[in-house]
Amino acid sequence: MKLVFLDRQTLAPTIELRAPGFPHRWQSHEETAPGQVLERLREADIAIVNKVRLDADTLAHLPRLKLIAIAATGSDNVDLAACRQAGIAVCNIRDYSRNSVPEHALALIMALNRNLHAYRASIAAGRWQQAGQFCYFDYPVRDLAGQTLGLIGYGTIARDLERLATALGMQVMVAARKGQAAGEGRLAFEEVLARADVLSLHCPLTDDTRHLIGPREFALMKPDVLLINVGRGGLVDEAALLAALENGTIGGAGFDVASAEPPAPDHPLMQALRHPNFILTPHIAWASQSAMQRLADQLIDNIEAFVAGREQNRLV
Repeated sequence: MKLVFLDRQTLAPTIELRAPGFPHRWQSHEETAPGQVLERLREADIAIVNKVRLDADTLAHLPRLKLIAIAATGSDNVDLAACRQAGIAVCNIRDYSRNSVPEHALALIMALNRNLHAYRASIAAGRWQQAGQFCYFDYPVRDLAGQTLGLIGYGTIARDLERLATALGMQVMVAARKGQAAGEGRLAFEEVLARADVLSLHCPLTDDTRHLIGPREFALMKPDVLLINVGRGGLVDEAALLAALENGTIGGAGFDVASAEPPAPDHPLMQALRHPNFILTPHIAWASQSAMQRLADQLIDNIEAFVAGREQNRLV
């Protein structure tokens, strides 16, 4: 079997990818442009992708392809319906970052609550010397204990963030899906927006969740709320977020994702960086060394299971 990894550089070079335990030919590319996909996969039995897009038209020209092994959890770059129709199996990675992503979300929450970014920038600008005393109080500092965390989406990562937040004395609310009634331990979506001190997004990006948070939702939130997004960039109307930061109608935001990655210099999230209460990291919440190694190991496990005739982490 021929295996082709189209975007190896989406995993750090320090991460080891072991050889699959069956006869194979392995071809790895650091990155693959859209115009190179067909040529590189034409003789492939198994395609390994992280972010490279495989749409219906591309898949129609790859009759030899048997498996798409996604080196990530998200699958929005692969046309699953087209795979199902063509008889191409698809598998993804699961639960590998259940420590890394919740810890990153918590780090954003803590940094924003204590205004670490703002204080660091002001010290670099000479503010401490100007204060003339041992400290100064330009930015509010808040304790996590006693705050309410609202979770939008309640999968493995959200549950692990709940565990960490509860250990620090936070109260946790879980939102029902937008437009659905409360029940089974979940509060109405709008109620969670209105009551939370911190809102953290953990949803997949679908037609139903795109721009889940927009101008109407920002208007429902507390004026000092913190919005955390370690899920997908498209969950938030980023222009509306920029307006909320500009107008001071939210307390701050911490994002690890953007609707376009990397974002252009004029992207709303890049413009938001001028605000000291906004933190943007380059989609690295998942990327602790241990999490990436678990991903790499599970990726090969998934491929070996498919070749052995076992279903493991199958989407199609």
